[in-house]
Amino acid sequence: MEITNLTRRFGGRTVVEDVSLSVMPGQVTCLLGPSGCGKSTTLRLIAGVDTPDAGSISVDGRTVCDDTSRVPPESRSIGLMFQDFALFPHLDVARNVAFGLSGPKAEIRARVRAMLDRVGMGRYEKAFPHELSGGEQQRVALARALAPKPRVMLMDEPFSGLDDRLRDGIRDETLDLLKEEGAAVLLVTHEPAEAMRMADEIALMRDGRIVQRGAPYNIYNAPHDLEAAAFFSDVNVVKGTVRGALTETPFGAFLAPGLADGTEVDIVFRPQHVRIDFDRAGRGPNPTPEQGNAARGVVTRARFMGAESLVEFRMDFDGSVLKAQVPSVFLPRPGMPLWLMVRRDRCFVFPSGVH
Repeated sequence: MEITNLTRRFGGRTVVEDVSLSVMPGQVTCLLGPSGCGKSTTLRLIAGVDTPDAGSISVDGRTVCDDTSRVPPESRSIGLMFQDFALFPHLDVARNVAFGLSGPKAEIRARVRAMLDRVGMGRYEKAFPHELSGGEQQRVALARALAPKPRVMLMDEPFSGLDDRLRDGIRDETLDLLKEEGAAVLLVTHEPAEAMRMADEIALMRDGRIVQRGAPYNIYNAPHDLEAAAFFSDVNVVKGTVRGALTETPFGAFLAPGLADGTEVDIVFRPQHVRIDFDRAGRGPNPTPEQGNAARGVVTRARFMGAESLVEFRMDFDGSVLKAQVPSVFLPRPGMPLWLMVRRDRCFVFPSGVH
């Protein structure tokens, strides 16, 4: 599937602006972003339930929508799966999955049975949606969406209605089935963890535009800007000014290549990349080339999160609050001074105020 320069306006407000994206067969692309950024509208445009103001959409090389023509939704070879599952309450499971299939009845029955068996719902053919759990309804909805063998599968927050305990398992089952069917998959989600778990590629969307695309590893470790970094996790920010391609901070000097002298910058790092130096209490900084200088902070709060502890510090150098993520249990008392160091190879330097 390929979409090119897709744009949609409502009442003079641009909701989707110049969005271009391609998804290959067997590939899962996650359209990731906060609520209201245009993700679901993009999905509706691709599905054909809404019409773009500009741009084109093609499936398997066939144009299904552009400035001069528009193929109806049912003829686009696109499957849809929504967060509320949208099962027909008056139809049993088998008839829900068979809905939209055409051909000899024996072939339809065989396809329905095969899909229900594949999602582990074979014994529920005669059950009705209200008799099923959320996870079971999700499996039926997936079987129904894939039964016509669509070339493209569109999924709009399909796991958001599930219990947390079930979600990861059903995500993995769904991903296995989607890969087997070989459809090009575009999954909309506002959850970074879900995108990281399921996607071959993430398209990060903001204010109607795609601001960054890439593999999960790359988009997490090389974010486009401060807002992109902060979307995936908590971040710490230290302010600085560029002088001779360097920015001096209490944690040492950071490279700022390509930025002019006098540029105000944000040095961004995640809590898991802050090191607490327990051997340094009262002795002051003792820098190493990899880590730079140490800066002192005073504990303001510490919380145990399960697999790790999150400790907040009020920094001596400017009064800002920095967070450190520490493996296992570490709960220092408020008011305790400690020295902090930063993983220099895990820091990002962005011009301040640039998005």
